[in-house]
Order: sequence, then C-alpha cells, then structure tokens
Amino acid sequence: MTMRGWPLIKLLPQKTNFRFVRYAPIMGILSAVLCAASIVACFYPGLNMGIDFRGGASLEVAKPAGQVLDLGAVREAVGATGLGDVQVQGIDSESNAIVRFQIPEGENQTEVVQRVEAAISDAVGEVTYSGVSVVGSKVSGELFMSGMLALGSAVVLMFLYIWFRFEPQFGFGAIAGLIHDVVLTFGVIALFRLEFSLNMVAAILTVIGYSMNDTVVVFDRLRENLRKYKTMPLREVIDLSINETLSRTIITGITAIMVLAALALLGGEALFGFSIALMMGIIIGTYSSIYVGTPIILLWGVKRGGAVEEAEPIKLGMASRP
Repeated sequence: MTMRGWPLIKLLPQKTNFRFVRYAPIMGILSAVLCAASIVACFYPGLNMGIDFRGGASLEVAKPAGQVLDLGAVREAVGATGLGDVQVQGIDSESNAIVRFQIPEGENQTEVVQRVEAAISDAVGEVTYSGVSVVGSKVSGELFMSGMLALGSAVVLMFLYIWFRFEPQFGFGAIAGLIHDVVLTFGVIALFRLEFSLNMVAAILTVIGYSMNDTVVVFDRLRENLRKYKTMPLREVIDLSINETLSRTIITGITAIMVLAALALLGGEALFGFSIALMMGIIIGTYSSIYVGTPIILLWGVKRGGAVEEAEPIKLGMASRP
C-alpha cells in the first residue's frame, strides 16, 4: 500500500490557510511563562537525579529459573538498610530485577553492596547477583558536567549550521526555538519526576535534532517563497510557508509519537521515562518551529531582491489571509 493509499492520510487537508503569525504574541507570552516555570521547577523541587549523576550502585538480582522474584520484598529489604532512594525494576522475566541504591558518603562501597546483598538474600531466599556497578560522587559530578556540555555544544553547533546555511536572522530564530525546546523538556522531566540520567541527556539531544530538522524544513520553504513572492508581505509569506509544510509536520510527528507510545507501554520502566521525554519533546519541537523560531524572523527582517525588508511589528488582528 502506498502512502497515498493509506486512508488516514485522506483525513488531512491538502491545503490549509491558518494565520499563525496573528497569534504569535499570545503564544510567545505562553512560551515565556512556561520557560520561566520550567527553570524554577529544575531548582525547586529540582530534577530527580539518577544514579549516573548523584552517585550510587546498581546490581542485578536473579532467582533460579521458574521462580518468581518478589519485587516488593526486595524493595522493602533494601529500603530498611537506610540507603535513601531505592529503585527496584523488573527485567526480562519475573525472575530478574535491577536494584539501584545510593552509597552514603564516607562508607565503603564494597561493604554497602555486601550489606544490600545480605538483606535481599534474607528477604527472598536463594538469589544470584551480577552486573554490579558503582558510581562515585566525583564521577557522577563529572558525568553531569559532561552531559550539560554535550547539550550546550549541540545547541551552538546547530546555531552555526543554520547561520551558514541561511542568514543570521534565521540562526537567531533557530537558536531561540532550540533553547525553548530544551528548557521545556527539562520542565517536563521535573514536572513528572522522571529520573534524570544519561538516557535523558540522550533524549534531549534527540529532541534537539528533531526540532532542528522540523525547523529546517520550514526555513527551506520560507526561503523559496521569499524568492517566489517578492512583493508579498513578510508575515503572509511566513504563514504560507508554515501552511505548506504543515501536513508533513503532522504526519512525521504523529508517526514518531506512535512509536514512542508503544515503547513507553511495552519497553518497561527502563525506557518509560526516556519515551515520555521524547514524546513531549517532539510536541514541543513541532510547536516551536511554528510559533517560536519562524515568527522571530519578523523582528529582524530579511533580504529580498538585494535589499533588506524592514522588520514588521507582530500585532494581534493585523495579519491578512495569504
């Protein structure tokens, strides 16, 4: 079956005529409020740091084949050792689980792990342990700084790419959209208390790539239309360009969200937070390419026919139909 033969595609209109720029001021205020709230949420109550970033240990616990491992009993036994936040996650089958716990400062890591193993064995009987890994506080701090450096580098490189491919004003629009997407994705992670680990850094980097891809598609069409409609007002060219790429944006976004929804439902606890962050990031990235990155170009003006078209004020009710 070809894409044209897929019945759900027929539900999407072939041509839309939405006046996106008209509502850009309202959406800009909404974005600013949400970004401010996200920044506050990252400090209070703060991110739910995983073991990768706060230090701790993890080990795999397995019962003999055919026996069920009581996760509740494991969680209660490890929690009784007084090691702070304890996470017990089933894997593969009902016989296996991964246990994560913190290592208190000043205590010997090996002794803490042995104490946890003894507590689990007393609670659930015969088990085997494997895959023991310990992350110290110094290493976790270095990992956090490396993750933040990776995010910052990705944003800067994307800005340079847009700057050289298009024009400086396009670059400023793209960087505003990327910062918006990263901040709101952090807000989602803080709001839903998702564990912030290296997996989340990977999710945010993926959101940056998806958002940039969507933004480039809109910018490409905008550049083409600026050359094609040399006398059309800039706000109308922007509306036209977004409308012409809207069906592609919707189809791509829905397809990605469907895959991630399946991953969140069937991938287990290990992939749930990663999938949720990516789904929300895709929605945020799609929104920013329409209401953050592109309308900012109105504030800068663009070169058309060798001259620079002056920036236009964005006011409610002033946009005309393309």
